[in-house]
Amino acid sequence: MRYVLNRLGFFVLSLWAAITINFILPRMMPGSPADAMFAKFQGRLTPEALDAMKKAYGVGQSTLWQQYIDYLHGLFTFNWGLSFMQYPTPVKDMIQGSIPWTIGLVGISTVLSVFIGTTLGIYISWKRKGFLDNTLPIVSMIFQAMPYFWVALLFVFIFGFKLNLFPMAHGYDPSLTPGFNGTFLTSIFNHAFLPGLTLLLGSLSGWIVGMRNNMMYTLGEDYVTFAEAKGVSTSRLMFSYAARNAILPQLTSFAIAIGNVVSGSILTEQVFSYPGIGNQLTSAVQSQDFPMIQASFLLIAVTVLVANLIVDLLYSRLDPRIRTGRGLEG
Repeated sequence: MRYVLNRLGFFVLSLWAAITINFILPRMMPGSPADAMFAKFQGRLTPEALDAMKKAYGVGQSTLWQQYIDYLHGLFTFNWGLSFMQYPTPVKDMIQGSIPWTIGLVGISTVLSVFIGTTLGIYISWKRKGFLDNTLPIVSMIFQAMPYFWVALLFVFIFGFKLNLFPMAHGYDPSLTPGFNGTFLTSIFNHAFLPGLTLLLGSLSGWIVGMRNNMMYTLGEDYVTFAEAKGVSTSRLMFSYAARNAILPQLTSFAIAIGNVVSGSILTEQVFSYPGIGNQLTSAVQSQDFPMIQASFLLIAVTVLVANLIVDLLYSRLDPRIRTGRGLEG
């Protein structure tokens, strides 16, 4: 219980720090972030309407402390302000429209990458010195060394432009009416295949090599050697004895990967014009849409913190030494 309370306390403190930094940084920039927005409407709105806009964006308030209180109130009531680039659309509505696309694309790609990479890592470590052990890590590392956007552009050129096998933009065929039917779901799959494959290939190497190295270390442990001498079956030895412990360090990496679901697709979504939050964040930066940028960065920070908290708690359940504070030597 003490370990859980410590982790929860650290989570709350980190969350407060992320929220506060997210409030301070835009206000450290020269000038008012909303100046460009107000300039667009200068002469087209009455002074009263312009004053109402400034009040909505928190400009001209008396003290920084009052702005911070209003910022926290808006944060916890999901009033994240109005978008500059799509005024007067609320930022919350824009994120609600884009986040499912990113979770679907990056979330599924990440889970598949973890499952495939971990499984292959277990297999090649057991068949060490074999053909796959000598070639698969190298091939996967070549793909990982290539920048995401370069692989994405290559896929668009070959499979989209040259071969015309997959669409090059959007999340589904614009001529279709969204609905839970085979035609629409097939269109979603076809549009997500290339960006999803780009993300999967770019992250696969880390899971393969990481799990292989963990397995190689675990297979040298005395309890594994003892179990093998007792005649434990190969499949049980590989999964129940070696892989069960070797997979623990992967959990931390998995937490970071899940936490980066929101931010990990920015360049890929931009190349494929995919309607996720990464593409939306890029447009917000280009348009200096500070409310949208602020909400997106805070969402990224929160997902990372929540994912790490979950894995910390899960890790303590899988390895009792963590929550009891005992070292590995004990």
